[in-house]
Amino acid sequence: MDYRTKEEQVADYLRERIISGVYPRGSRLKQAEIAEQLQLSITPVREALKLLEAEGYVEGGSYRGARVVPFDASASNEILQLRLQLESQLVRSAVEKITTQDIEDLRALANEFEQAFASGDRATARGVNYRFHRRLYDIAQLPQTLHFVQILWARYPFDLINSASGRGKHAVDEHDEILSAFAAGDSTAAMLAMRKHIESGWDVLLDVKKDS
Repeated sequence: MDYRTKEEQVADYLRERIISGVYPRGSRLKQAEIAEQLQLSITPVREALKLLEAEGYVEGGSYRGARVVPFDASASNEILQLRLQLESQLVRSAVEKITTQDIEDLRALANEFEQAFASGDRATARGVNYRFHRRLYDIAQLPQTLHFVQILWARYPFDLINSASGRGKHAVDEHDEILSAFAAGDSTAAMLAMRKHIESGWDVLLDVKKDS
């Protein structure tokens, strides 16, 4: 059962689509169009956009709509270090609380991610990747830490990283390594695997910026 409010569900839907690149940076989000897509009234969409504006995903969330915030390359290194610290805390807590059903759910998402990349559907793969990490971190039961992590995600160039050639195969292997550590109940290995996963994405970004 989903205990989130409607605006929280809409906000998560929009976060996923922004991070996956379905809504590119700089693009406009119109409240009426989103409400029609989700078959909801304007109110939860408006409130969701306010949440995303506070987190830094969008700006100008008025009745006319909002704009996806452009990526700020100058802030990335600091964001990387904060991600490593906070996401390690989430992983450590999640290892202590994870159930067999949780691991099965995460493996299903990891398989869905692999299949999407194998078929060349990168937008879907990026969306599934968001759900994989969000599902994993929900298990930690540290809502304030997760909230700050989502703010960091708003400023992180996932679309650039996951569009790079070869990134999908590496991410598949890294997801498997993370889940193996969780299944073994090894918090140190899980934190190291997550750190490797985040840092390898950062290395891809550096290569993309160097070649551009």
